[in-house]
Amino acid sequence: MEEDKSKELYTFKKTLQELKNKKGKGTELISLYIPAGRRISDVAQYLREELSQSSNIKSKSTRKNVQSAIEVILQRLKLLKDPLEKGVIIFAGMVPRGGPGTEKMETYVLVPPEPIKTFIYRCDSQFYTEPIEDFLEEKDTFGIILIDRSEATIATVKGKNIQIQKRLTSGVPGKFKAGGQSARRLERLIDDAAHQFMVRVGEHATEVFLPILEKKQLKGILVGGPGNTKNEFVEGDYLHHELKKIVLDTFDLCYTEEFGIRELLSKAEHLLKDLELMKEREVVQRFFKELIKDDGGLAVYGEKEVLDALIMGAVDTLIVSEDINMVRVRIKCNNCEYTEELNIKKDELPKLEEALKEKTCPQCEGTLVIEEVKDFIEYLSELCEMSGTKLCIISKDTEEGSQISKAFKGLAAILRFKLHQ
Repeated sequence: MEEDKSKELYTFKKTLQELKNKKGKGTELISLYIPAGRRISDVAQYLREELSQSSNIKSKSTRKNVQSAIEVILQRLKLLKDPLEKGVIIFAGMVPRGGPGTEKMETYVLVPPEPIKTFIYRCDSQFYTEPIEDFLEEKDTFGIILIDRSEATIATVKGKNIQIQKRLTSGVPGKFKAGGQSARRLERLIDDAAHQFMVRVGEHATEVFLPILEKKQLKGILVGGPGNTKNEFVEGDYLHHELKKIVLDTFDLCYTEEFGIRELLSKAEHLLKDLELMKEREVVQRFFKELIKDDGGLAVYGEKEVLDALIMGAVDTLIVSEDINMVRVRIKCNNCEYTEELNIKKDELPKLEEALKEKTCPQCEGTLVIEEVKDFIEYLSELCEMSGTKLCIISKDTEEGSQISKAFKGLAAILRFKLHQ
């Protein structure tokens, strides 16, 4: 399901960020990438040899920590079964929580979104995450060429990101009032200038798109713009022959810059439906269509309003910005059974910890402590699973994602049915 993929990708990204921020005291953090199809017994044998060789490490504390990490990984391997469909990634090591003596063993076991192809064992002061970052990079790309007689824009659309690669201006003269031979001469000059401009656009398009095509990541090219220039460009010998083969369609547009790209994406929706960008856009547009109805339709926003509707089972689709940066905190009393839960910004956690030192339990005046801190999106995901709600985690980098993040504080929903006011 798409919502499961959305959640898995968010969790994977979040774990990656946590791993990148961790540092060992020495070269004692182990990163292990096991490829799909690799026998667990072979990996275990390799690690036992590394365990034996680690006895040569001069530093006593580093030697002890490396050996502990290898032993932890060996224990984890016993829980895995052959064959590994995509492979598995294991990170383990003693990570300092503060000053000397605060190190604790941390272990992460990740199933990658794509099969691992190469076996990697690395022991360093940081976890080796570069291969994971490559997994998360969207590969499928569409090319965009917007062109008229005065200017052109060359862009790529990959996943949720639109990247303008080139902006070109032609210098082709506009209309003129000369007559006779002067008119014909000027017309030839203008046509020649237009031809040279399209040659230049074709060369830049080749420079941008051909390397992507050679990696087998370019899925198609969309060409648009006002007037007939776009058709002349596609029908003429301006594009590299391999790029010309994958021109999907041409589109009549009013603009050739950023507005033109948005206009083209809207008109080419049927061709780009599998792009994450288009899926996000469709969900957010559904929300806005409901929002502008006289009675507010089936749209709801605001933390309390959305959570209330979610708990009632009234939400069809929950829209969350990936940069919402909140946590769900459970507070408990050390003396009685009193608990309370609240949602706060992640950077407000230290302030809450300090405030609890001065606060007592409202039931027995006992000491209050933080029992659990949970990522807010993970908490929302659990509520969605309970009520069969679709979860859409959207990027802050798209126009639609930015609107949800800024105007609705990163949280909105489309209801299954109208709630009574």
